[in-house]
Amino acid sequence: MSALAQAAAELATARKDILRIATAGSVDDGKSTLIGRLLYDSKAVFEDQYAAIERASRGDHVDLSLLTDGLRAEREQGITIDVAYRYFSTPRRTFILADTPGHVQYTRNMVTGASTADLAIVLVDARKGMLEQSRRHAFLASLLRVPHLVVAVNKMDLVDWSEEVYEGIREEFAAFATKLEVPDLTVVPISALQGDNVVTRSANTPWYEGTSLLHHLEHVHVASDRNLVDTRFPVQYVIRPQTDEFRDYRGYAGRVGSGVLRPGDEVQVLPSGLTTTIAAIDGPDGPLDAAFAPMSVTVRLTDDLDVSRGDMICRPHNAPTVTQDLDAMVCWMADTPLVPRMRLAVKHTTRSVRAVVKDLQYRLDVNTLHRDTTADGLGLNDIGRVTLRTTQPLFVDDYHRNRVTGRFILIDEATNATVGAGMLTPS
Repeated sequence: MSALAQAAAELATARKDILRIATAGSVDDGKSTLIGRLLYDSKAVFEDQYAAIERASRGDHVDLSLLTDGLRAEREQGITIDVAYRYFSTPRRTFILADTPGHVQYTRNMVTGASTADLAIVLVDARKGMLEQSRRHAFLASLLRVPHLVVAVNKMDLVDWSEEVYEGIREEFAAFATKLEVPDLTVVPISALQGDNVVTRSANTPWYEGTSLLHHLEHVHVASDRNLVDTRFPVQYVIRPQTDEFRDYRGYAGRVGSGVLRPGDEVQVLPSGLTTTIAAIDGPDGPLDAAFAPMSVTVRLTDDLDVSRGDMICRPHNAPTVTQDLDAMVCWMADTPLVPRMRLAVKHTTRSVRAVVKDLQYRLDVNTLHRDTTADGLGLNDIGRVTLRTTQPLFVDDYHRNRVTGRFILIDEATNATVGAGMLTPS
């Protein structure tokens, strides 16, 4: 293989590496402007898009935040309301950016955007320092087990690129992060409006020895964050074509939650507990030698077992906990408060069951991390520890070990609206 062909192959492999990013921070910290700057400086904005936001901009500069804030209410108020997803890529990596709102009443939107993120960028206004909402979002990122956290100290140009201001915020945030479980913390001084330290290093910060924000995003190591030990395959659909070509074909389609599946592996099917081996694994382009998260595949088993949607394929000696009692941290997303004895539907992986709220152990103050054990309910955007009892067993892991089988959503059976998101805690 020539050097050019080898480089092309390596590039194609690198482009498969997707980094999911959630931005967070307080109101007017510049989250949307930062994403706009990343899109613009990485050449991900078309000329007609740029011309459109140039016409829509108010003031003496092009408002790059309009690239993500597309709702009329957002543009009128200059705020972010809904979670906006933007895609861009560099030669090294592909990025999915979730622009999440900063207002307190949109905490649930932040939880939604960060639930699948590999990295969270918490913006801090250099003039204001650490605000209540900055702490709230940093806590939510740690609660959702986002493995990598970047604190972008924005608007450094408005404090004359002061090293003292940057160091003060960095030390304050580092002290707060010791109370949280943050495995990887990076602090970068930037100016999203001017583009300093966003894509390239800035001459305005000679005292800063780190890399630019985009360089860090391109090189942060996320492959080791995936759980390749605990094999979890929730079955979504049973494929029985029953055609002349595939008369006896029976496959179980789904998305690999964690671990690795290979033909010949001994597996167990829950809830029946029966064991068998994997006969073959089929992907969109044909048979596969192995399947790992987050691949969507069809698994064929050697024996004809009763397997349907909601069942779980795992390893016999490394199975999830089968239980009807859930102990979880819940973020409540509805106007009607969560109270004990409330009846809800639970959606966990591909399995849907009904449940009742047994107990509210405490409501958590996300600003002080104080546990209020006297709380009698959870209001909109509140977070608390809740015990649930389900009508049928679920196959669960602790959220800190497995983000796929450790999370669930709560659904109002009357309106079919999602009213809560839960993360299972160690019992």
